[in-house]
Amino acid sequence: MPTYIMLSTLSPDGAARLVDYPDRLLEVNREVESMGAKVLSQYAVLGQYDFVTILEAADEVAMSKVALQLAQRGTLKTLTLSAIPVERFVEEMRSLGQG
Repeated sequence: MPTYIMLSTLSPDGAARLVDYPDRLLEVNREVESMGAKVLSQYAVLGQYDFVTILEAADEVAMSKVALQLAQRGTLKTLTLSAIPVERFVEEMRSLGQG
């Protein structure tokens, strides 16, 4: 199944909710799974983003649906990236040289 990296930034409202109810983050992860993606791992980070989440979804359309459903809540903004396992990337690069 394809892997995606979601970088999330909380809105002021989202941050306030999380401070008041930290377990909400775990609830959202379960909701994401009910939307059709699987949360593989998640990290709270310092810097431009608040969270880095590694997910699996059937395809880009499924992942887009998850991102849009989260965005419509207004509590965070996301940037979602498609991730290619390094082993697969290396294999694809090798095939370029064998043209």
